Amino acid sequence: MSAKNSSPETLGTEAGTGSAQQHGFFVRLYTGTGAFEVIGKRKLWYAVSGVIVAISLLAMLIRGFAFGIDFEGGTKISMPVDGAKGQATTEQVETVFGEAMGGAPETVVIVGSGPSATVQIRTETLSNEDTEKVRAALFDAFAPKGTDGQPSIQAISDSAVSSTWGGQITQKALIALVVFLVLVSIYITVRYERYMALAALAAMFFDLIVTAGVYALVGFEVTPATVIGLLTILGFSIYDTVIVFDKVEENTEGFEHTTRRTFAEQANLAVNQTFMRSINTSLISALPIIALMVIAVWLLGVGTLQDLALVQLVGVLVGTYSSIYFATPLLVTLRERTDVVRNHTRKVMRRRAAVAAKSEGATELDDDDAAQDLTADAVEVSTPAAPAPDKPAPGAKPLRPNRPSGKRRT
Repeated sequence: MSAKNSSPETLGTEAGTGSAQQHGFFVRLYTGTGAFEVIGKRKLWYAVSGVIVAISLLAMLIRGFAFGIDFEGGTKISMPVDGAKGQATTEQVETVFGEAMGGAPETVVIVGSGPSATVQIRTETLSNEDTEKVRAALFDAFAPKGTDGQPSIQAISDSAVSSTWGGQITQKALIALVVFLVLVSIYITVRYERYMALAALAAMFFDLIVTAGVYALVGFEVTPATVIGLLTILGFSIYDTVIVFDKVEENTEGFEHTTRRTFAEQANLAVNQTFMRSINTSLISALPIIALMVIAVWLLGVGTLQDLALVQLVGVLVGTYSSIYFATPLLVTLRERTDVVRNHTRKVMRRRAAVAAKSEGATELDDDDAAQDLTADAVEVSTPAAPAPDKPAPGAKPLRPNRPSGKRRT
């Protein structure tokens, strides 16, 4: 296609495409000029998200949850692993408990590692007499050391929560979750639009299901710290989603008056423009959480921090995924059902078809002109040139101009 037949807008589009193709993947990734096609492949991301949700639901149905004592009620007894009579193991602790109470405890786990490791025994609610009986049996068997390094029965701690208190904790946690979701929905609806609110809520439910599925898979206890961490990561997820939605709103402002890009293409551009910001924010958030898991859990043996760190780490990763690959594609799908976006998409497609047809017609016209020029040149070469009319034929007598004969008249 010749340059004279190209419109300025077409040339600008071609120049922009060529410029983008000249840059490498990482340059386009950091500049947000279209390294990923997210919206165009949203069916793929829907399928991936569906598989993740299905695995999480199966984990919850098959394995279930290990609710902590604060939710189900009961008695928890803890003591250091290191004792004057050697290291305590879960099997030995179960045996001592069974001999003292005549039955096995619900769970016996070792939390942490090294000198700070502790044994945690969870059982049904015990009376004060039964609790003291178990503590005495454990001290006689292992002689756990206190903070001063000497064997002490005070090193064995216990806590009891009634089932009524556990029910109240569960109810308050659910109320807090519902209030959070309602407030978020109201804010996004007022600040942006209802379609963004629906997409953001769907992304948060996705985060909840996946995080709960991970808890069911690893078998960690669900404690009040877990609920606090869950509310925290929901806040992070909605923050990341709002960042992307804000860019979508900026790119699509007045989109119905232009025919350069469709709504879906503008949303995909917004995802690419905020991609590195989301990744960097997630990495910065994940680093202290990983440090919390390593130092507080494995080195210090603080079991409560283990629950908090796991839910936050999973939530940060899942929240980043959902804001990019689930919330924004879902927003585009919802908006494409409206007449405004649907009519605008048709308008953009008609314009592009017209530009393509015009370009194709100009190319055919240039080809016809070139073919006619070649035909004329060929005809001119094949036809011999006629002799000049004033040039005599070969062998002919030269002609002289006539002159009057006779005498000159006076």
